[in-house]
Amino acid sequence: LLPLDGELILASGAGFSASDAGSHPECSSGAPALFRDPDRFSWHDPHLWRSGDEARGLFSVDAERVPCRHDDVFFPPNASFRVGLGPGASPVRVRSVSALGRTFTRDEDLAAFLASRAGRLRFHGPGALSLGPEACADPSGCVCGNAEAQPWICAALLRPLGGLCPPAACQDALRPEGQCCDLCGAIVSLTHGPAFDRERYRARLLDTFLALPQYQGLQVAVSKVPRSPQLREADTEIQVVLAEARPETGGAARLARALLADVAEHGEALGVLAAAVRESGAPVGGGSAAGLDGPGPRAGLVGGAVAATLLLALLALLAAVLLLRRAGRLRWSWREQAAPAPAGAPLGFHNPVFDAAASEEPPPARPPSLGPKADAGGTSHSYFVNPLFAWAEAEA
Repeated sequence: LLPLDGELILASGAGFSASDAGSHPECSSGAPALFRDPDRFSWHDPHLWRSGDEARGLFSVDAERVPCRHDDVFFPPNASFRVGLGPGASPVRVRSVSALGRTFTRDEDLAAFLASRAGRLRFHGPGALSLGPEACADPSGCVCGNAEAQPWICAALLRPLGGLCPPAACQDALRPEGQCCDLCGAIVSLTHGPAFDRERYRARLLDTFLALPQYQGLQVAVSKVPRSPQLREADTEIQVVLAEARPETGGAARLARALLADVAEHGEALGVLAAAVRESGAPVGGGSAAGLDGPGPRAGLVGGAVAATLLLALLALLAAVLLLRRAGRLRWSWREQAAPAPAGAPLGFHNPVFDAAASEEPPPARPPSLGPKADAGGTSHSYFVNPLFAWAEAEA
Protein backbone atom coordinates (compact mmCIF):
# COMPACT_ATOMS: atom_id res chain seq x y z
CA LEU A 1 0.00 0.00 0.00
CA LEU A 2 1.74 3.15 -1.23
CA PRO A 3 0.97 6.63 0.12
CA LEU A 4 -0.68 9.10 -2.22
CA ASP A 5 2.40 11.35 -2.17
CA GLY A 6 4.96 8.53 -2.29
CA GLU A 7 7.32 7.24 -4.96
CA LEU A 8 8.56 3.80 -5.91
CA ILE A 9 12.17 4.10 -7.10
CA LEU A 10 13.71 1.18 -9.00
CA ALA A 11 17.37 0.77 -9.84
CA SER A 12 18.41 0.52 -13.46
CA GLY A 13 17.50 -2.90 -14.82
CA ALA A 14 15.36 -3.83 -11.82
CA GLY A 15 12.03 -5.60 -12.23
CA PHE A 16 8.67 -5.12 -10.59
CA SER A 17 5.74 -7.51 -10.58
CA ALA A 18 2.72 -8.56 -8.53
CA SER A 19 1.65 -12.16 -7.97
CA ASP A 20 -1.46 -13.96 -6.76
CA ALA A 21 -3.62 -12.60 -9.62
CA GLY A 22 -5.83 -15.70 -9.36
CA SER A 23 -7.72 -14.26 -6.40
CA HIS A 24 -8.91 -11.40 -8.64
CA PRO A 25 -10.33 -12.87 -11.85
CA GLU A 26 -10.93 -9.41 -13.30
CA CYS A 27 -7.19 -8.68 -13.17
CA SER A 28 -5.13 -9.96 -16.08
CA SER A 29 -1.40 -10.06 -16.52
CA GLY A 30 -1.54 -7.16 -18.98
CA ALA A 31 1.31 -5.97 -21.17
CA PRO A 32 4.77 -4.93 -20.00
CA ALA A 33 4.96 -1.23 -19.17
CA LEU A 34 7.97 0.95 -19.80
CA PHE A 35 8.49 3.71 -17.21
CA ARG A 36 10.39 6.70 -18.53
CA ASP A 37 12.00 9.72 -16.91
CA PRO A 38 9.14 11.70 -15.35
CA ASP A 39 11.21 14.90 -15.30
CA ARG A 40 11.14 15.19 -19.08
CA PHE A 41 7.70 16.87 -19.08
CA SER A 42 7.97 20.65 -19.29
CA TRP A 43 5.42 23.39 -18.73
CA HIS A 44 6.63 24.96 -22.00
CA ASP A 45 5.85 21.87 -24.08
CA PRO A 46 2.76 22.59 -26.25
CA HIS A 47 2.16 18.85 -26.73
CA LEU A 48 1.04 18.53 -23.09
CA TRP A 49 -1.73 21.13 -23.15
CA ARG A 50 -5.26 21.33 -24.47
CA SER A 51 -7.36 24.45 -24.77
CA GLY A 52 -10.85 24.50 -23.34
CA ASP A 53 -12.26 26.49 -26.30
CA GLU A 54 -10.97 24.52 -29.28
CA ALA A 55 -13.08 24.50 -32.44
CA ARG A 56 -12.66 22.74 -35.74
CA GLY A 57 -10.96 24.99 -38.27
CA LEU A 58 -9.27 27.14 -35.60
CA PHE A 59 -5.78 26.74 -34.20
CA SER A 60 -3.46 28.71 -31.94
CA VAL A 61 -0.01 29.98 -32.81
CA ASP A 62 2.69 28.05 -30.98
CA ALA A 63 3.27 30.63 -28.22
CA GLU A 64 -0.44 30.48 -27.32
CA ARG A 65 -0.58 26.69 -27.18
CA VAL A 66 0.97 27.04 -23.69
CA PRO A 67 -1.19 28.82 -21.06
CA CYS A 68 -1.13 32.61 -21.34
CA ARG A 69 -1.10 35.03 -18.44
CA HIS A 70 -4.91 35.40 -18.41
CA ASP A 71 -5.63 31.65 -18.56
CA ASP A 72 -7.10 29.36 -15.93
CA VAL A 73 -5.04 26.14 -15.73
CA PHE A 74 -6.46 22.74 -14.72
CA PHE A 75 -4.36 19.71 -13.79
CA PRO A 76 -5.95 16.25 -13.69
CA PRO A 77 -7.56 15.78 -10.25
CA ASN A 78 -7.47 11.97 -10.23
CA ALA A 79 -4.08 11.26 -11.81
CA SER A 80 -0.44 11.79 -10.97
CA PHE A 81 1.51 14.44 -12.82
CA ARG A 82 4.94 16.03 -12.64
CA VAL A 83 5.93 19.08 -14.65
CA GLY A 84 9.09 21.17 -14.85
CA LEU A 85 8.70 24.94 -14.63
CA GLY A 86 11.52 25.72 -17.02
CA PRO A 87 14.99 27.22 -16.62
CA GLY A 88 13.81 30.14 -14.52
CA ALA A 89 14.76 32.88 -16.97
CA SER A 90 11.20 34.20 -16.97
CA PRO A 91 8.56 33.20 -14.39
CA VAL A 92 5.42 31.40 -15.52
CA ARG A 93 2.39 33.58 -14.85
CA VAL A 94 -1.27 32.56 -15.22
CA ARG A 95 -4.58 33.65 -13.73
CA SER A 96 -5.32 30.57 -11.60
CA VAL A 97 -4.15 26.99 -11.06
CA SER A 98 -6.36 24.03 -10.12
CA ALA A 99 -4.54 20.95 -8.83
CA LEU A 100 -5.34 18.11 -6.41
CA GLY A 101 -8.90 19.33 -6.06
CA ARG A 102 -7.87 22.85 -5.00
CA THR A 103 -8.00 26.09 -6.98
CA PHE A 104 -5.31 28.67 -6.27
CA THR A 105 -6.03 32.31 -7.08
CA ARG A 106 -3.59 34.02 -4.67
CA ASP A 107 0.18 33.93 -4.83
CA GLU A 108 0.46 33.28 -1.09
CA ASP A 109 -1.65 30.10 -1.24
CA LEU A 110 0.12 28.85 -4.36
CA ALA A 111 3.56 29.50 -2.85
CA ALA A 112 2.62 27.51 0.26
CA PHE A 113 1.44 24.62 -1.91
CA LEU A 114 4.59 24.66 -4.07
CA ALA A 115 6.73 24.53 -0.91
CA SER A 116 4.83 21.52 0.47
CA ARG A 117 5.83 17.92 -0.18
CA ALA A 118 2.88 17.41 -2.53
CA GLY A 119 3.80 20.56 -4.47
CA ARG A 120 7.49 19.65 -4.76
CA LEU A 121 6.57 16.22 -6.12
CA ARG A 122 4.46 17.76 -8.89
CA PHE A 123 6.28 21.01 -9.78
CA HIS A 124 10.06 21.07 -9.98
CA GLY A 125 12.93 22.95 -11.55
CA PRO A 126 14.40 26.43 -11.06
CA GLY A 127 11.43 28.16 -12.68
CA ALA A 128 8.78 30.07 -10.74
CA LEU A 129 4.99 29.91 -11.00
CA SER A 130 2.95 32.96 -10.04
CA LEU A 131 -0.64 34.15 -10.35
CA GLY A 132 -2.15 37.30 -11.75
CA PRO A 133 -5.76 37.63 -10.60
CA GLU A 134 -6.77 39.98 -13.39
CA ALA A 135 -8.95 38.47 -16.13
CA CYS A 136 -8.97 39.65 -19.72
CA ALA A 137 -11.83 42.12 -19.70
CA ASP A 138 -11.15 43.55 -23.18
CA PRO A 139 -13.65 42.20 -25.76
CA SER A 140 -10.97 42.57 -28.44
CA GLY A 141 -8.76 40.13 -26.54
CA CYS A 142 -5.46 40.44 -24.72
CA VAL A 143 -1.86 39.83 -25.71
CA CYS A 144 -0.82 36.35 -24.57
CA GLY A 145 2.37 37.43 -22.82
CA ASN A 146 4.50 34.39 -23.73
CA ALA A 147 7.00 36.28 -25.90
CA GLU A 148 9.85 35.83 -23.39
CA ALA A 149 9.13 32.11 -23.05
CA GLN A 150 8.82 31.48 -26.80
CA PRO A 151 12.43 30.20 -27.22
CA TRP A 152 11.73 27.41 -24.68
CA ILE A 153 8.31 26.74 -26.21
CA CYS A 154 9.87 26.34 -29.66
CA ALA A 155 12.69 24.18 -28.28
CA ALA A 156 10.18 21.80 -26.68
CA LEU A 157 7.97 21.78 -29.75
CA LEU A 158 10.81 20.99 -32.17
CA ARG A 159 12.65 18.50 -29.97
CA PRO A 160 11.02 15.48 -31.72
CA LEU A 161 12.22 16.96 -35.05
CA GLY A 162 15.82 17.35 -33.95
CA GLY A 163 15.36 21.03 -33.14
CA LEU A 164 14.87 22.03 -36.79
CA CYS A 165 11.79 23.39 -38.52
CA PRO A 166 10.45 21.33 -41.42
CA PRO A 167 10.91 23.07 -44.80
CA ALA A 168 7.92 25.06 -45.98
CA ALA A 169 6.21 23.89 -49.16
CA CYS A 170 6.17 27.38 -50.67
CA GLN A 171 8.49 30.23 -51.53
CA ASP A 172 8.57 33.35 -49.34
CA ALA A 173 6.93 31.51 -46.44
CA LEU A 174 5.47 33.56 -43.59
CA ARG A 175 6.40 33.63 -39.90
CA PRO A 176 3.42 34.94 -37.89
CA GLU A 177 3.92 36.53 -34.50
CA GLY A 178 4.14 33.74 -31.92
CA GLN A 179 4.85 30.97 -34.44
CA CYS A 180 8.04 28.88 -34.29
CA CYS A 181 8.34 27.91 -37.96
CA ASP A 182 7.44 29.33 -41.35
CA LEU A 183 4.13 28.37 -42.91
CA CYS A 184 2.31 28.75 -46.23
CA GLY A 185 -0.81 30.86 -46.45
CA ALA A 186 -1.61 34.46 -45.61
CA ILE A 187 -1.66 36.86 -42.68
CA VAL A 188 -4.42 39.48 -42.39
CA SER A 189 -3.57 42.32 -39.99
CA LEU A 190 -6.59 44.20 -38.64
CA THR A 191 -6.46 47.66 -37.07
CA HIS A 192 -9.35 47.57 -34.64
CA GLY A 193 -11.44 50.07 -32.75
CA PRO A 194 -13.20 49.82 -29.37
CA ALA A 195 -16.21 48.04 -30.91
CA PHE A 196 -14.21 45.03 -32.12
CA ASP A 197 -15.09 41.73 -30.43
CA ARG A 198 -12.60 38.92 -31.07
CA GLU A 199 -14.94 36.07 -30.18
CA ARG A 200 -17.67 37.45 -32.40
CA TYR A 201 -15.18 37.78 -35.26
CA ARG A 202 -13.94 34.22 -34.78
CA ALA A 203 -17.54 32.99 -34.90
CA ARG A 204 -18.02 34.98 -38.11
CA LEU A 205 -14.98 33.32 -39.67
CA LEU A 206 -16.32 29.87 -38.78
CA ASP A 207 -19.92 30.40 -39.89
CA THR A 208 -19.52 32.72 -42.88
CA PHE A 209 -16.25 31.59 -44.45
CA LEU A 210 -14.74 28.34 -43.16
CA ALA A 211 -18.06 26.54 -43.59
CA LEU A 212 -17.85 27.04 -47.38
CA PRO A 213 -16.52 24.12 -49.45
CA GLN A 214 -13.78 26.20 -51.12
CA TYR A 215 -12.18 26.91 -47.74
CA GLN A 216 -12.28 23.37 -46.35
CA GLY A 217 -8.84 22.35 -45.06
CA LEU A 218 -7.77 25.87 -44.10
CA GLN A 219 -6.83 26.53 -40.48
CA VAL A 220 -7.30 30.00 -38.97
CA ALA A 221 -5.74 31.57 -35.87
CA VAL A 222 -7.00 34.87 -34.45
CA SER A 223 -5.02 36.61 -31.73
CA LYS A 224 -4.04 40.06 -30.49
CA VAL A 225 -0.34 40.79 -30.96
CA PRO A 226 1.92 43.80 -30.38
CA ARG A 227 1.98 46.14 -33.34
CA SER A 228 5.15 47.01 -35.21
CA PRO A 229 6.99 49.93 -33.54
CA GLN A 230 7.02 51.80 -36.86
CA LEU A 231 3.23 52.04 -36.81
CA ARG A 232 2.38 54.37 -33.94
CA GLU A 233 -1.37 54.77 -34.39
CA ALA A 234 -2.03 51.69 -32.21
CA ASP A 235 -0.12 49.51 -29.77
CA THR A 236 -1.76 46.24 -30.77
CA GLU A 237 -3.44 44.67 -33.77
CA ILE A 238 -5.47 41.57 -34.56
CA GLN A 239 -3.46 38.91 -36.38
CA VAL A 240 -5.50 36.52 -38.53
CA VAL A 241 -3.33 33.64 -39.77
CA LEU A 242 -4.64 31.57 -42.68
CA ALA A 243 -2.60 28.37 -42.92
CA GLU A 244 -2.90 25.71 -45.59
CA ALA A 245 -1.20 22.35 -46.05
CA ARG A 246 -1.40 22.47 -49.86
CA PRO A 247 -0.29 25.93 -51.06
CA GLU A 248 -0.94 25.02 -54.70
CA THR A 249 -4.68 25.29 -54.08
CA GLY A 250 -4.48 29.01 -53.27
CA GLY A 251 -7.28 28.79 -50.71
CA ALA A 252 -5.56 31.08 -48.19
CA ALA A 253 -5.07 33.83 -50.79
CA ARG A 254 -8.74 33.63 -51.84
CA LEU A 255 -9.91 33.77 -48.23
CA ALA A 256 -7.60 36.71 -47.50
CA ARG A 257 -9.13 38.67 -50.39
CA ALA A 258 -12.60 37.71 -49.18
CA LEU A 259 -11.77 39.04 -45.70
CA LEU A 260 -10.54 42.32 -47.20
CA ALA A 261 -13.81 42.67 -49.10
CA ASP A 262 -15.72 41.84 -45.92
CA VAL A 263 -13.87 44.58 -44.04
CA ALA A 264 -14.54 47.06 -46.85
CA GLU A 265 -18.27 46.30 -46.65
CA HIS A 266 -18.84 45.60 -42.96
CA GLY A 267 -15.74 47.04 -41.27
CA GLU A 268 -17.61 49.72 -39.33
CA ALA A 269 -20.09 47.21 -37.90
CA LEU A 270 -17.25 44.82 -37.02
CA GLY A 271 -15.12 47.49 -35.36
CA VAL A 272 -12.32 47.11 -37.91
CA LEU A 273 -10.69 50.35 -39.06
CA ALA A 274 -8.22 48.99 -41.64
CA ALA A 275 -6.82 45.71 -42.95
CA ALA A 276 -3.61 44.62 -44.66
CA VAL A 277 -2.57 41.27 -46.15
CA ARG A 278 0.71 39.39 -46.57
CA GLU A 279 0.77 36.22 -48.67
CA SER A 280 3.35 33.48 -49.13
CA GLY A 281 4.81 32.80 -52.56
CA ALA A 282 4.37 30.11 -55.16
CA PRO A 283 4.49 26.43 -54.18
CA VAL A 284 7.84 24.70 -54.22
CA GLY A 285 8.01 22.23 -57.11
CA GLY A 286 4.60 23.25 -58.37
CA GLY A 287 5.28 22.13 -61.95
CA SER A 288 7.02 25.29 -63.10
CA ALA A 289 10.38 25.00 -64.86
CA ALA A 290 11.47 28.32 -63.42
CA GLY A 291 13.84 28.56 -60.51
CA LEU A 292 14.04 31.33 -57.93
CA ASP A 293 15.76 33.59 -60.49
CA GLY A 294 13.04 33.21 -63.14
CA PRO A 295 12.95 31.27 -66.42
CA GLY A 296 15.93 31.30 -68.75
CA PRO A 297 15.91 31.38 -72.57
CA ARG A 298 15.99 27.60 -72.87
CA ALA A 299 13.01 27.26 -70.54
CA GLY A 300 11.06 29.72 -72.69
CA LEU A 301 11.82 27.81 -75.91
CA VAL A 302 10.88 24.48 -74.37
CA GLY A 303 7.66 25.93 -72.99
CA GLY A 304 6.75 27.36 -76.41
CA ALA A 305 7.37 24.06 -78.17
CA VAL A 306 5.25 22.17 -75.65
CA ALA A 307 2.41 24.68 -76.02
CA ALA A 308 2.50 24.41 -79.83
CA THR A 309 2.44 20.60 -79.66
CA LEU A 310 -0.54 20.64 -77.29
CA LEU A 311 -2.41 23.08 -79.58
CA LEU A 312 -1.90 20.86 -82.63
CA ALA A 313 -3.05 17.81 -80.68
CA LEU A 314 -6.21 19.60 -79.55
CA LEU A 315 -7.02 20.71 -83.12
CA ALA A 316 -6.58 17.14 -84.41
CA LEU A 317 -8.81 15.79 -81.63
CA LEU A 318 -11.50 18.36 -82.40
CA ALA A 319 -11.45 17.46 -86.13
CA ALA A 320 -11.77 13.76 -85.32
CA VAL A 321 -14.73 14.41 -83.01
CA LEU A 322 -16.53 16.41 -85.74
CA LEU A 323 -15.97 13.67 -88.35
CA LEU A 324 -17.20 10.94 -86.03
CA ARG A 325 -20.25 12.94 -85.06
CA ARG A 326 -21.12 13.60 -88.70
CA ALA A 327 -20.75 9.88 -89.48
CA GLY A 328 -23.15 9.04 -86.67
CA ARG A 329 -20.61 7.08 -84.67
CA LEU A 330 -20.43 9.45 -81.71
CA ARG A 331 -23.36 10.43 -79.51
CA TRP A 332 -22.93 13.17 -76.92
CA SER A 333 -25.18 15.77 -75.37
CA TRP A 334 -23.60 18.86 -73.82
CA ARG A 335 -26.54 19.05 -71.46
CA GLU A 336 -25.43 15.85 -69.76
CA GLN A 337 -23.82 16.43 -66.42
CA ALA A 338 -21.09 14.57 -64.64
CA ALA A 339 -22.15 12.00 -62.11
CA PRO A 340 -22.53 13.47 -58.64
CA ALA A 341 -19.89 12.73 -56.05
CA PRO A 342 -20.67 9.72 -53.88
CA ALA A 343 -22.20 10.39 -50.49
CA GLY A 344 -19.63 11.01 -47.79
CA ALA A 345 -16.91 12.12 -50.21
CA PRO A 346 -14.53 14.62 -48.59
CA LEU A 347 -15.10 18.26 -49.49
CA GLY A 348 -11.52 19.32 -48.99
CA PHE A 349 -8.13 18.46 -47.63
CA HIS A 350 -7.93 18.10 -43.86
CA ASN A 351 -4.84 19.80 -42.45
CA PRO A 352 -3.26 17.60 -39.73
CA VAL A 353 -0.47 20.08 -38.92
CA PHE A 354 -2.62 22.36 -36.78
CA ASP A 355 -5.26 19.86 -35.68
CA ALA A 356 -4.93 19.07 -31.98
CA ALA A 357 -6.79 15.79 -32.53
CA ALA A 358 -3.96 14.56 -34.77
CA SER A 359 -1.34 14.71 -32.02
CA GLU A 360 0.18 11.51 -30.82
CA GLU A 361 -1.73 11.57 -27.54
CA PRO A 362 -5.55 11.31 -27.67
CA PRO A 363 -7.27 14.31 -26.07
CA PRO A 364 -8.95 13.48 -22.78
CA ALA A 365 -12.47 14.37 -21.84
CA ARG A 366 -12.86 18.03 -20.96
CA PRO A 367 -12.98 18.65 -17.20
CA PRO A 368 -16.51 19.31 -16.01
CA SER A 369 -15.42 22.61 -14.44
CA LEU A 370 -14.56 24.05 -17.85
CA GLY A 371 -17.39 26.30 -18.96
CA PRO A 372 -17.88 28.16 -22.22
CA LYS A 373 -15.40 30.91 -22.78
CA ALA A 374 -18.11 33.52 -23.06
CA ASP A 375 -19.22 32.76 -19.52
CA ALA A 376 -15.79 33.46 -18.06
CA GLY A 377 -15.49 37.08 -19.02
CA GLY A 378 -13.20 36.38 -21.95
CA THR A 379 -10.78 34.27 -19.94
CA SER A 380 -9.54 31.21 -21.77
CA HIS A 381 -8.89 27.85 -20.17
CA SER A 382 -6.04 25.36 -20.51
CA TYR A 383 -5.71 21.96 -18.97
CA PHE A 384 -2.76 19.63 -18.60
CA VAL A 385 -2.84 16.32 -20.43
CA ASN A 386 -1.12 13.79 -18.21
CA PRO A 387 1.05 11.50 -20.36
CA LEU A 388 3.12 10.11 -17.47
CA PHE A 389 1.23 6.85 -17.04
CA ALA A 390 -0.87 6.91 -20.22
CA TRP A 391 -0.98 3.75 -22.32
CA ALA A 392 0.51 5.65 -25.25
CA GLU A 393 3.64 6.06 -23.14
CA ALA A 394 3.56 2.57 -21.68
CA GLU A 395 3.41 0.93 -25.08
CA ALA A 396 6.07 3.18 -26.66
